Amino acid sequence: MPATLRFPVAFALLALFAQPALAVQSVARQWNEALIAAIRIDLARPPIQARNLFHFSIAAYDSWAAYDTFARPYLLGHQVGGYYCPFNGIAAPADIQAARNQTISFACYRLLRYRYQTSPGAAQSLARFDALMTTLGYDKTFTSTNYSTGSSAALGNYIAQCIINFGLQDGSNEQGNFAYQYYNPVNPPMIMALRGDSTLVDPNRWQPLTVTVFIDQNGNIIPGSTPKFIGPEWGAVTPFALTPSELTSHPRGGYDWQVYHDPGPPPYIDPLNASSPGSILYKWGYELVAVWSSHLKASDIVMWDISPASRGNNAVLPQAQADFPSFYNLLEGGDTGTGRPLNPRTGLPYTPQFVPRGDYTRVLAEFWADGPNSETPPGHWFTILNYVSDQPSFVKRLEGQGPVLDDLQWDVKAYLAMGGAVHDAAIACWGNKGWYDTVRPVSALRWMAGQGQSSDATLPHYSPAGLPLLPGYVELVHTGDPLAGSGNVNVNKIKLYAWRGPTYVTNPASDTSGVGWILAENWWPYQRPTFVTPPFAGYTSGHSTYSRAAAEVMTRITGDEYFPGGMSSFFAPRNQFLVFEDGPSMDVTLQWATYRDAADQCSLSRIWGGIHPPQDDIPGRLMGRTVGIDAVDFAETYFAGIPTPALASLVSCDAQPDRIRLTWYSADKRGVPATVYRRTKGSDWAAIAVTAIDGSGYLRFDDATVMSGTRYGYRLGLTDGGTLSFAGEAWATAEGPAFDLVGVYPNPSVGTKLTVQFALPSAAPARLELMDIAGRRVAEREVGSLGRGRHDVILADAGRVAPGVYVVRFSQGSSVKTARAVVVK
Repeated sequence: MPATLRFPVAFALLALFAQPALAVQSVARQWNEALIAAIRIDLARPPIQARNLFHFSIAAYDSWAAYDTFARPYLLGHQVGGYYCPFNGIAAPADIQAARNQTISFACYRLLRYRYQTSPGAAQSLARFDALMTTLGYDKTFTSTNYSTGSSAALGNYIAQCIINFGLQDGSNEQGNFAYQYYNPVNPPMIMALRGDSTLVDPNRWQPLTVTVFIDQNGNIIPGSTPKFIGPEWGAVTPFALTPSELTSHPRGGYDWQVYHDPGPPPYIDPLNASSPGSILYKWGYELVAVWSSHLKASDIVMWDISPASRGNNAVLPQAQADFPSFYNLLEGGDTGTGRPLNPRTGLPYTPQFVPRGDYTRVLAEFWADGPNSETPPGHWFTILNYVSDQPSFVKRLEGQGPVLDDLQWDVKAYLAMGGAVHDAAIACWGNKGWYDTVRPVSALRWMAGQGQSSDATLPHYSPAGLPLLPGYVELVHTGDPLAGSGNVNVNKIKLYAWRGPTYVTNPASDTSGVGWILAENWWPYQRPTFVTPPFAGYTSGHSTYSRAAAEVMTRITGDEYFPGGMSSFFAPRNQFLVFEDGPSMDVTLQWATYRDAADQCSLSRIWGGIHPPQDDIPGRLMGRTVGIDAVDFAETYFAGIPTPALASLVSCDAQPDRIRLTWYSADKRGVPATVYRRTKGSDWAAIAVTAIDGSGYLRFDDATVMSGTRYGYRLGLTDGGTLSFAGEAWATAEGPAFDLVGVYPNPSVGTKLTVQFALPSAAPARLELMDIAGRRVAEREVGSLGRGRHDVILADAGRVAPGVYVVRFSQGSSVKTARAVVVK
């Protein structure tokens, strides 16, 4: 089967029916397809491609939002990561849809031509971009950025230039072709053509690999045969929704390594202490990879039901490393997923599908392997998003609620959420990779095999750092063993019952390596010999992080954890699908009920593929889950037109006899400059103090210059991209409070009670309401006669409210106060 056909057809529903005929696609979708095609013939650099997808999403969304009276652009007219993109607005066009289409097309065209001009596939990609502009009827020679004339094409060019300039200072080192500047590997390369691993200095740190010819995941021959670490300093790149409170800085080698959502170190092996918890988990995890490679055989007599009736539905992910062994099945393979008895969309049981385990595991490993000619994991999930958007049964309501969106509005909003999520997943995951710099299975297994066995000090070749013996899977070579070699040179070495490796495959179209006993020093992951392992550290798993983040985005924006119709699938035909070797031996259809099931299956594929041990997987899934949810929350603040998230929300306003005490809180915790303004009735606002939001996100301010009996108003002024904006207005009198909605906490709220703080000048009843961004009431509470003063009242249990952005409305008689940007996760 041609490699280029492997993923574009991947999500044909049930794989038994033709892909539904597509209506005319939005211009955003057409440019996204052009970008994905360019990624497939570019260098296989996942974090860089995630950034390209995110920046494309900004271009499409901002071009759409520039003409909207409610939504707020992301970069256009705002400051992001220290870069300001001024915007003076554009005159309302006679045809907004046509203007949006033109602005999106020019923005995407200019951006993508710039980003892929030096790609190995530049000739094809640039020609594709040119052809799309011509098909759409636009003049690609128009380069003006002067949108003051009302030109939507000029605005598109301007947006693209802003994004290009933003990218040149976002910490990615784009000017230096994304090369690292501070990282140095501690281990010399391992030469894969030689036995064992005699060059490994530190078994806990990443090791470069030298192959005869290195061909990356997209089929590009990379000069030098020893590829360098891709993106070890990526944690310093400007994120989308990641916040400073989630960032840890680790100094090493004169550089501060930036790590978001730091899960702490993985299990480390102590060569001198075989019984330490870290050593035990380290050896268990990498040995599990070797054992699972014994499942990769066409002749496997073990039959598995791989339908959603038996696979997927992991209710709980382990939170502690000590719980990892109970989540994975060491000998049989797989995890604790119990499957699902019924398809909730049809009401019928899922149909079992029994196939040889060896076919399932090989198809799984190759399907998610990113190559050749792959759009990389971030791009995979854009294809999934596009697939779902095309399904006739899918209704384009954001989070499954509210009005049906037209194709363009759905696409630009979905792309911003997905693009932001995969970009943040790359920053968080690769920040961990760069700092922890951990070893891959091929290095760890060969090194431990060289140390010996760690099970029994009375047996030959004992070492605390060796592989544990496991009868039938990990044993010593004995005299008379077929592996003993001439003169018994290999006696007492470690042997593995595993996939035998690429040396047993002469013609991948007809040969299979099979499974058998091999010397552990010759172990290979289930990959091509020109690739072996991705050129970057293992911990945490990129596939696990990207996929879980994207699955959370899909679950949220569609309002449904299930694929349309309750299932999606991929058909791998007998003896046509596999690339590494011949197979599968029978037709295999990979199936997923939910987006999370697909993500979890992707994670397992990397273990069977010999790329990651479990200790890389679970932290990636956990991190991805948080990243995906936060990305949707953050994107929705832009869709709702909520003031820039750098602004502060008022937490409290205490009126005391001799002073008024105020507290604001901001998500931006990097010492944001702030000015406190005060006024009395009939007067103008005047600055009375200049201070800054502190590192915890709070600004606490006491006004002791008040006069008793005088009513004062306060608000906080912050500058965003040169524009002064105000947040958290409150009124109070030193003798006591006036009617005011003081604050809502905790905000964001994660499964906790949502409490509203307000001040009453009288004992008259009041009313609290929680509204969604469409104006629907989701919770309410009547407040009785609480008396004059400040009060805290629970409005809702956030655990019973769907995740999203909400508005709190507070009223007493004819007086009404409203607070926006209440985020429930």
